[in-house]
Amino acid sequence: MTEQTSHTDMPQTDTTQHEAQPHNTASQAEAHEAHATEEQAGTGTAEERIAALEEKLAEMEDRWKRSEADNQNLRARHKREIEDTRHYAVQKFARDVVEAAENLHRGLSALPPREEGEDALITRLREGFEGTERSFLSILERNGITRLDPTHGPFDANLHQAMQEQEVDHLPPNHVVQAWTPTWMLKDRLLKPAMVIVSNASSTGQPPEKKD
Repeated sequence: MTEQTSHTDMPQTDTTQHEAQPHNTASQAEAHEAHATEEQAGTGTAEERIAALEEKLAEMEDRWKRSEADNQNLRARHKREIEDTRHYAVQKFARDVVEAAENLHRGLSALPPREEGEDALITRLREGFEGTERSFLSILERNGITRLDPTHGPFDANLHQAMQEQEVDHLPPNHVVQAWTPTWMLKDRLLKPAMVIVSNASSTGQPPEKKD
């Protein structure tokens, strides 16, 4: 009798699951670096360990100061942007308002010059226009809108628009002979340039004295 024994050994394969490592964040990197410093501080003499820890402390303090400075700059820039938005959001409306102010001044200028014995109606009309204009300009100034008269001052292309040139004997070249409209400013920003006549290169006058 023949016994037949069949035994097949199957090789067993261990399959190892590799877990995905999470991405290192800045905090993880700093923690790893701090741990490495602590391990390094754990070796050597006490003086060396203290020196290594002090160096790490100084480095972390420097990082904190830089981060705080960046945050302060960001807050300051954000504050300026909010202020600019608040101050200049009404710029288009302000241009329309100063156009009304100029029309009011044109109406006042269209009245005949003041003279003795003039009609009482003309006097009351002029006084009404003048009072309204003063009140209107006061309201504009309280809201940051100012009017500048460039007459006889140096021509500034940033604030004035030259409509024509003229030869004069009372001003030097490149000065404002006459302003048809004033310069209007909104805070420190140009709202509307003045329309002016400018003395040409043949003008022979002297610049006006500056008033204190």
